[in-house]
Amino acid sequence: MTDQLEFGPRTGEVLGSLTLDEKAAISAGSGFFTMRGVPRLGIPDWGTTDGPNGARGSSFLGSGESKATCLPSGSALGATWNPDLVEALGHVLGKETRTKACRVLLAPTVNLHRSPLAGRNFECFSEDPLLSGVLAAAYIRGVQAEGVMTTVKHFVGNEAETDRATSNSVIDERALRELYLVPFEYAVRQGSTLGIMTSYNRVNGGYCTEHRWLLNDILRGEWGFQGLVMTDWMAGADTVASADAGLDVEMPGGDRAFGSKLAAAVRDGRVSETALDLMAGRVLTVFERLNAWNDEPVTEQSIDVPEHRVLVHRASAESMVLYRNEPVDGVPVLPLDVAAIRSVALIGPNAGRTQIMGGGSANLRPFHRTSPLDAVRARLGDRLEIVHEAGCNIDKLAPLLNGAEIVAPNGEQGFLVEVFETLDWTGEPTGTSTRDTSRLLFGDEPLLGRTLDTFSMRATTTFTPAESGRHTFELVQASPSRVLLDGVVVIDGIADPPGPGSAFFGFGSAPATADIELTAGQEYRLVVEMVAAEKRMFVGLDLRVAREPKADALERAVAAAAAADVAIVVVGTNDDWETEGEDRTSLALPGEQDALVAAVVAANPRTVVVVNTGSPVLMPWADEVPAVLQSWLGGQEMAHALVDVLIGDSDPGGRLPTTFPRRIEHTPSFGNFPGDNGAVHYGEGIFIGYRWYDSRHLPVLWPFGHGLSYTTFEVGAPVPSTTSAAVGSALTVEVPVTNTGDRRGSHVVQCYLRPHRSRIVRPEKELKAFAKVSLEPGESTTVTLRLDERAFAYWDPAQPEWPALQEHAADTIPWLQAETRRTEPGWTVEPGHYDIVIANSVADVVHVVTVELTER
Repeated sequence: MTDQLEFGPRTGEVLGSLTLDEKAAISAGSGFFTMRGVPRLGIPDWGTTDGPNGARGSSFLGSGESKATCLPSGSALGATWNPDLVEALGHVLGKETRTKACRVLLAPTVNLHRSPLAGRNFECFSEDPLLSGVLAAAYIRGVQAEGVMTTVKHFVGNEAETDRATSNSVIDERALRELYLVPFEYAVRQGSTLGIMTSYNRVNGGYCTEHRWLLNDILRGEWGFQGLVMTDWMAGADTVASADAGLDVEMPGGDRAFGSKLAAAVRDGRVSETALDLMAGRVLTVFERLNAWNDEPVTEQSIDVPEHRVLVHRASAESMVLYRNEPVDGVPVLPLDVAAIRSVALIGPNAGRTQIMGGGSANLRPFHRTSPLDAVRARLGDRLEIVHEAGCNIDKLAPLLNGAEIVAPNGEQGFLVEVFETLDWTGEPTGTSTRDTSRLLFGDEPLLGRTLDTFSMRATTTFTPAESGRHTFELVQASPSRVLLDGVVVIDGIADPPGPGSAFFGFGSAPATADIELTAGQEYRLVVEMVAAEKRMFVGLDLRVAREPKADALERAVAAAAAADVAIVVVGTNDDWETEGEDRTSLALPGEQDALVAAVVAANPRTVVVVNTGSPVLMPWADEVPAVLQSWLGGQEMAHALVDVLIGDSDPGGRLPTTFPRRIEHTPSFGNFPGDNGAVHYGEGIFIGYRWYDSRHLPVLWPFGHGLSYTTFEVGAPVPSTTSAAVGSALTVEVPVTNTGDRRGSHVVQCYLRPHRSRIVRPEKELKAFAKVSLEPGESTTVTLRLDERAFAYWDPAQPEWPALQEHAADTIPWLQAETRRTEPGWTVEPGHYDIVIANSVADVVHVVTVELTER
């Protein structure tokens, strides 16, 4: 029997009484989003929920009955550089996870921004492992304080979405140790995470779900991880290899490798019962620590808490990065002097839409959807004339219907959804609800509290198009569906089902389309009907509607800009471009947005560009636009926070967590991303992000750590606790900071370390500490930064053959005999001089002080 000291006391008592089948059952999910307990002993199944930017509950891919507070996405949180704020948001996530009847939050995502084209960058914090790790640990502490387990993902080497289920990430050990493992190490050692989620991909040939070196030797051995390890959903696992490696749970339910198959492997001797005891014991111990053994069944709830909105609003403003703020006629464009202007032209494809999160499993149904146009009109509409023009179209797919154009029969915006126990929409509906978009997906409970394996659905709305002309209706179905307009079937995917497609992670059809001429302002009765005749992983559909582009869209936008006192252009992407499951293919903004910006700024010199993306994009117009602001995918309060920043009620508090390059050809992974024939070679080694650009003196668009404030700061000379210390010592650095401006603002003190020399190659400098301060005008403070032994260390991959080489060269190169080199890999700190670099960004150094590390 396994030593029970690592188990919780109740787990230790119970484990010996479980049957082999009960222990094996714990290793496989009981449903699509539930983990299995021990029903015989009253230990319940535990619910899990995505995700990083909100506890979405049952509303998968942003569709369903459940609503949640939508936080800023990961890269936006990375831009806050504020662990205390992120920890507070973790509490919000933990509390809302509990309202969703769940004990497991499938987050945070801590993979690094290796390439700006990676499709899931918006979920991840940063290109820097320290910044990512510190924020991850804070996030975890907040969530788990509310009795919820975090599952830090995706362990490890999942920096691309292309071929993610089978790709092989080829990463040398030094890069793994110094970069890609570091955020997970912080999550374990500083955050005490109770869960780790493996990635789909392989690392150096072995699938992460069965990688003993990663799961057993590193995670549990070196780091002392005491929690459970689970797979990503539908990730491949091997019954014997995964059990031996240290995997505990495969998700979702289905007994693909574990569960009954694991029980059989124990019975026939391929897996030891000791290994099974460890697996079951770790799972039960985690939930014992959460006091979740006696959970009573509860109903999922959507509780809109005002305090949560306030905190998320603050986080969105604090994430916004002011890149540039040049004067026009001697005065900076931002913040806007509302009293001095009479009109604003709000322009751009993302000005009138709500682009607050990326696509995929992180997508949720927020408590409200507010576009920048909505927020500007609500806040300034009684004081200013506000004109809106989209200027161009960026849709990769036709957009979903939402907003004021669709009104349900009950008067609410959206569709009235009726669910029937029959398969032909007959009889009385078993329940009704309102969905606010034309994405109509359904889980095990089509309506909350009602479980149906088979059913039919009817969704009804009054569609009042804002524009006249040709409208292309696109139906993508995961279940047989049809679309009726004023009682006429216009698309029939029931009688004439379309072929397979890539939507809904491959479970959806190709689009079935119909072109229809519609008149602006006329009301049309739009009905969507669906039949769910079998229980499937995805049940539901997308109905998308594309408007015929205006031939003069650009000209209209330019005319509006020319006539206004100020032009605000909101450019960006959407969740078709930045999404789980696929990588971007270009750094350029989609559509004609670059041409739009160039034309608008030529027409109106008082132009502000707001970049509404989760990842870097090119900005060929950056030097021509006086004010450029990054709003990220900023969560449900983004639009209101944006207005605060534009008019100066909030300081733009963000600093870049990732480098914005000038060309894709300059990026470290160019030529090795997303990989060839399933092999993803991390050929840049340790030179990721700013480490690459800085060491090679390559120009960038915006450097790591960059961000302006509406006020000014003076950063004083750093004072180290000592200028000479023995190798292995820690030291502190005190840095005074003063707000020298006339308004409240925030500043991030960034501390980089630069060795004077090293036996093996190292980056020019690396971030080793940081602190964020918020100060009133004239206020001063002193931040204390800590540099421990690891801050000075690098991972030496070692040269095991060195003694043999010395012996071979003893007669011809005698001076080699005096040189020592590691023969086993490990962390190494070399004696010598190191610069402590205090900076406003990696490219804006303000002070340098040198310290010496001496031999022990």
